[in-house]
Amino acid sequence: MTSLTKRLMTLVAILAVCGIVVSSVSLQHHYATSKTAYCDIGETFNCDIVNRSEYSSIFGIPVALIGMLGYAALAGLATVYRERRETPAMLFGAAAAGLAFALYLTYIEARVLGVWCILCLSSLALIAMATLLAAVIWWKGSSQHPDAG
Repeated sequence: MTSLTKRLMTLVAILAVCGIVVSSVSLQHHYATSKTAYCDIGETFNCDIVNRSEYSSIFGIPVALIGMLGYAALAGLATVYRERRETPAMLFGAAAAGLAFALYLTYIEARVLGVWCILCLSSLALIAMATLLAAVIWWKGSSQHPDAG
């Protein structure tokens, strides 16, 4: 593994930890009963509406918890398992799946709920950056193997 790849993996891990933090705050708001002052900005930005909507859980599991687990998986791949040959592809696949999920949730915010969540948009930015870095890691890793097609 090159030093550039190690640095990129470290950046993915840092983004994942930030994602865990953002998702944990979202999870707290999911279960909270009081209003969130910092995220209630007029009619278009309100985390409470998003985090407590019918779309904030899937099969009873809060979306924020799914985010925390997804980010934890990315952090694990980028640190504990980063030396394994298959990790770049797995990291990219997991990040891309997370990005697709975040884009779906962003669509729900824009087209169904009509309100934005700052925490959700922050998570979208984090997973987008992690996916981009994971793509670079995967591309660099596959171009270094002689059997790469």
